[in-house]
Amino acid sequence: MSRLPSDTAGTERRDPRRLAVLDPHGLLALSRTLFTCAEQSEIVRLAMRHVSALGSYKAEAGYLATGDGLSRVPGQDAGASTVDDAGMKELGEADGSVSLPERSWNWAFGLRGAGGLLGYIVVSSHCGPDEEGHFLLSTLVGLTSAALSLAATRASQHDDAGELSRLRTERDAVLRQLDTMRAELHLQRTVHETFARVAARGGGEDAITQALYELTGLPALIEDQFGNLRSWAGPDRPDPHPVRSSAHQEEMLRQVSREAGPVRVKARLIALARPRGDLLGVLALEDPEATADEHTMFALDHAQRLLAQELLHMRELTEVELRLRRQLIDDLLEGTDETSAYARAEALGHDLQRPHYVVVVHWPGNAADDSFTRAVEQAAATTAGRPLITRRGDRVVLLTEARPGDDAVHTALAHELGTPGGAIGVSTRCDSPDGVPRCYQEALRALEVRQNSRQRSGTTFFDDLGLYRILGPGNDLRELEGFVREWLGQLIDYDAGHDTELVETLSRYFDYGGNYDDAAAALTVHRSTLRYRLQRIREISDRDLADVDSRLNLQVATRVWKIILDGRR
Repeated sequence: MSRLPSDTAGTERRDPRRLAVLDPHGLLALSRTLFTCAEQSEIVRLAMRHVSALGSYKAEAGYLATGDGLSRVPGQDAGASTVDDAGMKELGEADGSVSLPERSWNWAFGLRGAGGLLGYIVVSSHCGPDEEGHFLLSTLVGLTSAALSLAATRASQHDDAGELSRLRTERDAVLRQLDTMRAELHLQRTVHETFARVAARGGGEDAITQALYELTGLPALIEDQFGNLRSWAGPDRPDPHPVRSSAHQEEMLRQVSREAGPVRVKARLIALARPRGDLLGVLALEDPEATADEHTMFALDHAQRLLAQELLHMRELTEVELRLRRQLIDDLLEGTDETSAYARAEALGHDLQRPHYVVVVHWPGNAADDSFTRAVEQAAATTAGRPLITRRGDRVVLLTEARPGDDAVHTALAHELGTPGGAIGVSTRCDSPDGVPRCYQEALRALEVRQNSRQRSGTTFFDDLGLYRILGPGNDLRELEGFVREWLGQLIDYDAGHDTELVETLSRYFDYGGNYDDAAAALTVHRSTLRYRLQRIREISDRDLADVDSRLNLQVATRVWKIILDGRR
């Protein structure tokens, strides 16, 4: 940035508001006063009075070097200072710490010129300065030193042309330093304001990369810890994004994590978003020509801090949502108010109005911890959408909108865990929240049957259990009716519509052990009539009476229909 023509003349025409924006700490205005002051003591006093304008600092004392040593410069607070004048001589013309009560940080800044030590300014604070504070204090000391050198030079009354040329050169160097300082302050302020606007508007990964690209002119990107692209801003976006091996990615992350700030890795400048020590993301600039300078690094460092805050906020929101989703499914499994359940589900973005299925997963050798729960959720999401999920003992329970495929979830989970030895139980369809506890018991029954069968791994659906649906505790009349409808429903409907007795015929047939003569006699029909009815039963029910399992389920269903349901349904 070039110096404006009005920097050395016409100061009375300068807009003070513009100067305040470019020089918020007043160093430019102070420098002009310092360089026009001929009295060295006054120069030190002006500098001491300006120390507090740079931050939470206090000028404790000022000294000028004389032929007899150091002479304290009287100041407005000089009487209250407890600096040991004799102790200042022990510094040996070097910068160093001094002892002051009730102040945790005390430092003597040496004022130096071409001829050596010109004096000291002693500054104290309750805490040490940060990088910006150190820069501002050092700048003030440098300006004061230059002003003292200039005043000493004027006092020496050397008017020869060579001395004047040297003074002009020194003045121009100081002005160039001021120009550089002003340019740096302007660029840093631009970075601060840009990312402050991004944060004020809600942040977001895309907004961060776009702001970083606009500040640096280099393509900016964000990846997750595995190297998957999350956001890109700028030209030349690769499509598809290159995928690095896990070993290469881990080595790169180790290399970058060893450094405190951004690190160059080949054509990239990389910074890690690690709030609280957890790696949440990778921020990078594509810089194949190695054009990045200190201002680029400054912008990247600030973008990394904002990204770390954004990703940490997102993680916390995710954890809260996960906790609320687990609380909802836990309440649904135990039984809860439907109105409240619908409202809570809607707030979480889950449509509880749709039919659902309860799925229970148990994998021997894998405790139901967070990692196993995430693996189950990911496996279920690939086939049935994002479920509600919780843990019950050593099992994971899901409430999902879509009925899982026959073995899709089991196959995906076996691939994820590296072992196929687990079992999954799936309930019948649940149409409302008040049916979730019943479906949970169905899924548990299906899981139990699977784990006690010959093939203990795999998926079992409660719909497919047949007789096993009613063998066990917890059965009610509705379950028995459902079982009868499943196996005899078509025959019951046919009898009701055609005034026939096919269900009764089947019941008597089973009562007499499949003996045609005895069954026909009990029904008071001819043997051929019984054969005809049994054939119609096969056709209408689409059941094979010769199949052992079908025959057993049909016999139990007729007994339940006749004895428990009294011929209903």
